[in-house]
Amino acid sequence: MEVRPNLRAIVFDFDGLILDTEQPIYRSWLEVYSAHGQELPFDRWMQTVGSSNAAFDPRANLEERLGRALTQEVLDERMRRRTELVLEQAVLPGVAELAAAARGIGLKTGVASSSSQSWVRDHLERLGILGLFECIRCRDDVKQVKPAPDLFLAALECLGIAPGEAVAIEDSPNGVLAAKAAGMLCVAVPNVITSGQDLSRADVVLPSLAGATPESLAASLGLTVSRCESGSSPVEETRPA
Repeated sequence: MEVRPNLRAIVFDFDGLILDTEQPIYRSWLEVYSAHGQELPFDRWMQTVGSSNAAFDPRANLEERLGRALTQEVLDERMRRRTELVLEQAVLPGVAELAAAARGIGLKTGVASSSSQSWVRDHLERLGILGLFECIRCRDDVKQVKPAPDLFLAALECLGIAPGEAVAIEDSPNGVLAAKAAGMLCVAVPNVITSGQDLSRADVVLPSLAGATPESLAASLGLTVSRCESGSSPVEETRPA
């Protein structure tokens, strides 16, 4: 009888997976471009999703088109609008329930995000779910963000879990590539921004995490779940030194 590998950890992306910050950020820049009579190229924008502005800097792109710098007033209003739109968002369906269920049966949970520690932690705390994640690794903690594997590898090292025993949950092509490069199985859950993108490298693609359980994810990936009677372990302190 074939023995299937055990699932011991789930590592979540943040932007667009736990909280839909991607659509608000895109909309805030779209409004700036529109106010200046310009179109924001969606294909170029997608290069930043799940990664950083290194591939495409919307501010630099617009300033180059206009031949002048954007005023501080415009930049401040863009940030105000971004914050307003993000604060309207709730935790995406099924995320908190899945993380809580995983912790409840002794699985380890983490976050691997190309955003900053302060951005991720502040939102998780505001949403009341910071305590569901044992390790949080962000761009502050690694040399390269996604699609490089560094963030996932750092999260796994913190959790003390091998790549083959963990599942990454992502929403973007850059995130999927990072997870696969780290040697992990990956579940993709696209959002409004990433729904038309190529997520074929993921092992499983789901429309939502609503109703998902550790057991259902494991079964879809050919893994088994070993329950731990002691339940969840304490959250580790993961702020960078």
